[in-house]
Amino acid sequence: MKKITLKLPVTKINNGIAITEKDAVARETPLTIFLNNGEFVTLVCSPQYLCELAVGFLCSEGILRNRQDLTDIKLEENKGIILVETAQPVLEEERFMRRYITSCCGKSRSSFYFINDAATEPVHGSTCVSVQQIRILTDKLENKAQVFRTTGGTHGAALCSATEMLFFYEDIGRHNAVDKLFGKAFFELINLDDKILVLSGRISSEILIKTAKMGIPVIISRAAPTDLAVKMAGELGITVVGFARGNRMNVYTHPDRIHR
Repeated sequence: MKKITLKLPVTKINNGIAITEKDAVARETPLTIFLNNGEFVTLVCSPQYLCELAVGFLCSEGILRNRQDLTDIKLEENKGIILVETAQPVLEEERFMRRYITSCCGKSRSSFYFINDAATEPVHGSTCVSVQQIRILTDKLENKAQVFRTTGGTHGAALCSATEMLFFYEDIGRHNAVDKLFGKAFFELINLDDKILVLSGRISSEILIKTAKMGIPVIISRAAPTDLAVKMAGELGITVVGFARGNRMNVYTHPDRIHR
């Protein structure tokens, strides 16, 4: 497994005084996914947990739905490629590559830009979490973010129950960190409809859609959501909590899942 950071020379200037020394920088690498012998997509990511990333990405795109869909996966790390085989031909390949932007994408959801996202089903999980538990989980997220503290160049994401952190990943991309969680859950056959997603970064519409496709009912971040993410969360039954820092937080949608 490749290292996620690299020491590089840097000139640091402070109060007019320049010092040259080595400092840690987050590594960035391309990963090309080949699906059923065809080139599918290239992701730019941190060079660790690449099988989890590829599988999580395919899960969030609706290509892998259960463990039986995946028949083989082979990482060729030195080539920057990963080979994925599925049990059945993947009809979604063309649809993924042609994401049409429209003003209204079926099911009367005007907030959905992409055709394949408009079919996302609402989330019905009844998981509840208290303000105190949210504080504990976000504190754990911050404490686990060692690469961010070293480089300032990564985002963190954690899959949690209402009382504990199950898995944590860091990546240069917010979406990648989330996909690595989904890939890990896929490999471990973990039920997600009673879980919570905790993030360090912004909750965008794409992060919200990934969360909905995995059936997770609560998403919490130390940062802000976008307006489109909030609108989608309202329609899809997901509780969005932003600016979760200490005992303060903003609950944007479905506050019934948050116990004070």
